[in-house]
Amino acid sequence: MHMKFDIITIFPNLFESFEKEALIARAIKKKIIAIKAHNLRRWTRDNHQSVDDRPYGGGAGMVMMVEPILKAVTALRKIKKKSRVILFSAKGKKFDQAMARHFAKLDQIIMICGRYEGIDERVAQYVADEEISIGDYVLFGGEVPAMAVMEAVTRLIPGAVAKQESVMDESFSELKGVEKKMMSGMLEYPHYTRPEKIKISGKQRSVPPVLLTGNHGKIEEWRRKQAVSITKKRRPDLIK
Repeated sequence: MHMKFDIITIFPNLFESFEKEALIARAIKKKIIAIKAHNLRRWTRDNHQSVDDRPYGGGAGMVMMVEPILKAVTALRKIKKKSRVILFSAKGKKFDQAMARHFAKLDQIIMICGRYEGIDERVAQYVADEEISIGDYVLFGGEVPAMAVMEAVTRLIPGAVAKQESVMDESFSELKGVEKKMMSGMLEYPHYTRPEKIKISGKQRSVPPVLLTGNHGKIEEWRRKQAVSITKKRRPDLIK
């Protein structure tokens, strides 16, 4: 087993179909990864299996309690393994490809999926290793971010993707040598396939002629220029 994903959530059933489809299912079958969604209510101590309570100081909504989460993390964390505990939060550090590469070298990732108004701050301060956001927006909970992180990390683990070079030649890739100096961190160049020509909205739309030449040098140069152009236009913050 290369990677174990342990998810702490109050909606474990959300992950059932995620585990059974496409490349994730294949990675599980090949024992490259394992995914286990744990119901947080297992670690509660009252008859109602309460995981939340009213916030100190007043305010709208309910706040998830630190005690059940602490018990869950303590039970799941394997001391001898290279593991990280991630808390998903809108105020966390933004998840990116560099972070995914770092996580792909671990043995275990424990993900805490919040709900309601928020989570007791002591979870972020003393239980989780990192507080992560997947974007500048707010979701109902951390389950969708957990799936996004699992996909991003899994495809970087050797054997999860049939052609590993395809992982290295895409947006935010970490390249080597001359290519690294020119392209590292850029958005990916455009892709085309058959048919060569097609009419869309009354106009003929064709594949760029350079891609039909068979001249790999010219094709690579075109791809580099396209990647730089797209990055400058859509994500100028990535240009150093």
